Formats: sequence, C-alpha cells, structure tokens
Amino acid sequence: MSEFRTETDSLGDVQVPADALWGAQTQRAVENFPVSGQPMPQAFIAAVAQIKRAAAEANTSLGLLDNDLRDAIAQACEDIVKGNYADQFPVDRYQTGSGTSTNMNVNEVIASIARNAGFEVHPNDHVNMSQSSNDVIPTAIHVSALIAAKEKLLPALSHLCGVLYEQEAAFSSQVKTGRTHLMDAMPVTLGQELKTWREQLLAVDKRVEAAADELLAVPQGGTAVGTGINALPEFSGQFVKFLRANTGYPFTSLEHKFTGQSAVDAPVALSAQLRGVAIVLTKIANDLRWMNSGPIHGLAEISLPALQPGSSIMPGKVNPVIPESVAMVGAQVMGLDSAVAIAGQSGNFQLNVMLPLVGGNLLDMTDLLANAAIMLADKAIKDFTVNADNLNAGVGRNPVLVTALNPEIGYSLAADIAKEAYKTGRPVIDVAEERSGLSRERLEELMDPLKLTRGGIA
Repeated sequence: MSEFRTETDSLGDVQVPADALWGAQTQRAVENFPVSGQPMPQAFIAAVAQIKRAAAEANTSLGLLDNDLRDAIAQACEDIVKGNYADQFPVDRYQTGSGTSTNMNVNEVIASIARNAGFEVHPNDHVNMSQSSNDVIPTAIHVSALIAAKEKLLPALSHLCGVLYEQEAAFSSQVKTGRTHLMDAMPVTLGQELKTWREQLLAVDKRVEAAADELLAVPQGGTAVGTGINALPEFSGQFVKFLRANTGYPFTSLEHKFTGQSAVDAPVALSAQLRGVAIVLTKIANDLRWMNSGPIHGLAEISLPALQPGSSIMPGKVNPVIPESVAMVGAQVMGLDSAVAIAGQSGNFQLNVMLPLVGGNLLDMTDLLANAAIMLADKAIKDFTVNADNLNAGVGRNPVLVTALNPEIGYSLAADIAKEAYKTGRPVIDVAEERSGLSRERLEELMDPLKLTRGGIA
C-alpha cells in the first residue's frame, strides 16, 4: 500500500498521508506553515466543531440540508468535541490570518468521518454550508474563550479564594509588622494580608466574568464580510438556538456582525482581564517569596512547604519554587496579552487578520492562569507554617509603633522617640516611658500591636 494518496483542490493535486482524515487544503497548510510546531489548542478545535454542528442543525431546520447528512455531521462533531481524532488537526497556529486553514481542516476531517460512516458529505458544500472562515473563526474565539474562562479559570480562582479564606481565619489574630516601601510600618495581622489577596482575586474574578459574558454575542451568519452572503437571513437566529442547546450557554447573534469579524474588541477585553489575573497572582507570589525569605537572614515570617532540593551545590537549601513558577506564568500571560493587543489592531476593513493568534493566546493564558492558581493554593498557601516567634519579636522591636502616640504627644516628640529607639536598639516602649510623660500602663494600652491592627484613635 502507498503511504500517500492523491487529493485535489482548486489549485491541483496534493499528496496526503494515506491514513490522514484531512484533505488537500489542510495538507497545503501543513506544508506552508512549518513555524512553531504548535497546532491550535484542542479547546479551539472543539469550539469549531460545536459551530459546525449547530450550523448543520440550523441548515436542516431551514430546509437546506438532509436529516441524514445533518446527523452524520453532528455525530462527527460530537466525537471531535470529546477529544477523539485530536491528531487530525495539525495546522500550525501561525497560519493564514483568517484561520481558513483551521476551518478547512475541521471541514475536511468531519467530511471524512461522515464518509467513513457511509454518508456522502462534502467539506465545503455541506459542512461549511452558510458559513465562511471569516465568521467561523471569530465565533470559535468567542465560544472557546468563554467556555475556558467559565469552566477552568473561574473555578480555579474560586478554589484559591477558598484556601485563602481558611488561612485568613486561622491567622486572624497573628500580628506581624506591616511594610511600606519594604520598610517596617504599623502592624497588621496575617489574616488581613491574606484577606487582601482574596479581595483582589474576588474583584478580578468579577471582571473576568463580565468580559467573558461579552463573548456571548457571536458574529456567525456574517459569512464572508459581515453581510451574510450565501446564508439565509434566518440562519443566524437558528444557529444560536442550536448552539445554546448544545453548549448550555446563552449565546446570541450580534446584530451588526461586521463588528465581530473586522474587529476582536471583546476578545481583547477578556485578554486585558486575564492580564489582571496575572498581576494579582504575581503580587501574591512575590509577597510569599518575601515572607518566606531566609531562613536566617531574611524575613522568615512563614515557611512554605519544602517540595524539592533548592540547589545542586548548597546542601539543605530549599527555595520558594511554587511562587517562582507562578511569577513566570504571570510574565508569560502579560506577554501574551501584549500580543493579543497588537493583534487587535490588525482589523483591516472587514476582517481581522490575526485571528488564530488571538484564539490560541486566550486559551493559553486561561490554562496557565488556572493551573497556576490551583498550584499556588494547594502547594504553597494551604500548608505554609507561620514562624510566630519571629513575627511577635519583630513587632515588639518596631519603633514605628510610636505612631500610636501621635494624638497624645504630637508627631515631633514621637519622631524623636522613634529615632532614639532606632539608634540605641532599645524597645520603643522603654524610650517612650522615659520621654513621653505617659505611664507604662497607658503606653502598653496605646501601643498594643493587636489593637493597632484595628485602626482608629486610641
């Protein structure tokens, strides 16, 4: 048997691997784009398959496609959504800017699956009926990114918030030195620090969800340029009806489909919010690294779980590997967002010509952030231990506690007391007792670290 078979498209004959389900146009793309070795993510291919299934069902409802062909296409799409045939989608993500190669790859594979089941299905005439790459690929960006955000990232952020909430409650009374400019400041509780992280995550979670919801309006039905040429006017309404039923998400049809094809504003907006998640995770990771620093000559406020040896030459060294990994994820996501922003500028007249980059990057960003959030929760925050003796000793030696005396003795005298405590290394309360005129009992009341974490004027 030959290892290749001959397929034909409008440009002529093409040699295709004998066992491949794809056809001539996919093979041309494989040969034309040997760029990264990275095909479009499986989640993106699954979204295209969902679009093909809903389109076939819509076309049948409008009397354009036979029931048997609809069922054959739908079954092939269902198999693809489940992850079957994953090796049949080899087109590099750095391809034609419209994503036509990926659209045709899916069309050809669906047609082959259907033909193998005994149905005469054509990739263009049947699978691509009432569609164009120019509305399929933008719609696939919306569908895949929305599902990834809702089903992977948001649950991961919720899990991280839950772990933070538990630790926040556990350390609600553990006082530590606050820091501004990396310098000692007024005391806070460890619980307050953890709650800050959690509140940041809750806020960015809402922003991601709002941006994801903007993707519910899809441009499918605009076909080539947004006008809907070669599709019935009723197609888009029928399409979203079936897409809603198949995915469980309340997709709607963009009224002016040009905006979803000539521009990718809604995906760019989601990308910006994913960057926001990366910023929050990086802030948490860096705080953890500082708090864990030491163990002798650093802050040594907490001890992160020891997961692996930290050095190939220094025995016993253990590093904060999880926060470092999360920080690298943050850097990568911020870079991917910059690429999406640049791609968003590439809407030339009726089509954006960096669609595969946008679709691929959004899914990469979502996966990275979701995985990082779960890793940070389960391998760093959940089981860190608190070095309470270090925290308590540091709080007691902090001359900045004299700030609490400002309302009673004034800023100038308080500053002099702090300077003397710094200079002499004596406890600030001892210096204050000598110079403030206040009793030891009153000073202890005013400078109680736990009370100071609650704000107000003593």
